[in-house]
Amino acid sequence: MAEYTLPHFGKLPIGNLEEYYDVDIEFNGNEIQIDLNFEDKIIDTPTMDKVKNFIGNIDKFDKLNKTYIHSDYSDEDGDTVKFYLEHHLEEISKDEISTLINFDDSSTEPEQQLLTKLKLVRVGLYPHDEDNFAIFDYTIGRELTDYLVVIKTDENGELDYMTMES
Repeated sequence: MAEYTLPHFGKLPIGNLEEYYDVDIEFNGNEIQIDLNFEDKIIDTPTMDKVKNFIGNIDKFDKLNKTYIHSDYSDEDGDTVKFYLEHHLEEISKDEISTLINFDDSSTEPEQQLLTKLKLVRVGLYPHDEDNFAIFDYTIGRELTDYLVVIKTDENGELDYMTMES
């Protein structure tokens, strides 16, 4: 049976796939999860090449996503990131959130400090879905919140849409 080797996942049987695979990796000083989600038991090699390329470029896509996050935050019509940050500043006690924010720092607003704390925690890959090839989950901390800023992109990292989910 044909196998395809992916970074972090090892060899996968491209003619008899499971629906779901996941692995935890070290990424920029944090642990993130990468998961593969297959609609079919069979996948072609060119599609797996796209998956391999994507996994190899997570750092590049994370940087691109940060530009999407900052653009949404700065856009007066953008509602996802600003709402996420405002929600947490209102809902989480000052004591709890002070682990992320220095309220004595008058040079940077708490909201902007919190913006810098958004970090990648999961990359879900959906090779059979062209529009939502990858789904990135960002959080200020799983120990503080179940809410995520979710970014959905195509295989090239082009933004399809951004939302807040729990």
